[in-house]
Amino acid sequence: MQDLDERQAFGLDLALRAGALALGMRRTLAPIEAKSAIDFCTEADRAVEQLVRAEIAQRFGDAVIGEEYGGEAADRVWVVDPIDGTAGYIHGSGRWCVSLAYLQDGEIEIGILYAPADDRLFVARRGRGATLNGRPIRVSGLAHGAAPLVEVGWSERRPLAAYCTLLQRLTEAGIEFRRHGSGALGLAEVACGLNDGYAELHINAWDALAGLLLVREAGGWTNDFLADDGLRQGNLLLAATPALGDRLAAMTEDLHRTTERPAALAG
Repeated sequence: MQDLDERQAFGLDLALRAGALALGMRRTLAPIEAKSAIDFCTEADRAVEQLVRAEIAQRFGDAVIGEEYGGEAADRVWVVDPIDGTAGYIHGSGRWCVSLAYLQDGEIEIGILYAPADDRLFVARRGRGATLNGRPIRVSGLAHGAAPLVEVGWSERRPLAAYCTLLQRLTEAGIEFRRHGSGALGLAEVACGLNDGYAELHINAWDALAGLLLVREAGGWTNDFLADDGLRQGNLLLAATPALGDRLAAMTEDLHRTTERPAALAG
């Protein structure tokens, strides 16, 4: 327990410093590398991940898996997205964050997200709840009484047709949808009740793990993201207030592996 306490305190400080570095570098943004038409890397992404890796190596010697420099799984491993929401970061939006997750023996023990632009610090510890800037957070429970609101992420790793089919199914079910470009913050906003759910047909572990723990510790439901080697290969991601979980699972069960246009969901 003391071991996890130490890593949590370390992770909080590191996330704040990493966020400050990224925020400072945004003012003199260097040339951008396009990994694909919708996926980008900046000099800041690399600098933040280098900082995180160096600090973890010096303090603990733990393994690291990061978006920019990869890595291998281990009994003690940090999973890092230096800037989740890079497209927003590039365009001057505040909708991006640093994401740190710590896994021990295959369990997500600590999840930390820091969004520097609006100074939001989300923290989750397995079995100890989730907080935003030190205050406990909970999923919505659909207590608002309005139509459910789901954020839907998309990447080129799954066909556009499957994404469009999911949007059609949500619309037909009377569920509102949005896309804001940061899976990590989408999950954090499920955890604090600003969204009722998050769905993405494929996402990488560094985008998802910290936010998954936030949702679980805030009383929400998630799919088993780490199944089928999700840590290394990525996976379908579903997270929601509990009353919505089964509905999202039914809408996506035939979509996340498909490479062809799927049929509309019957019923």
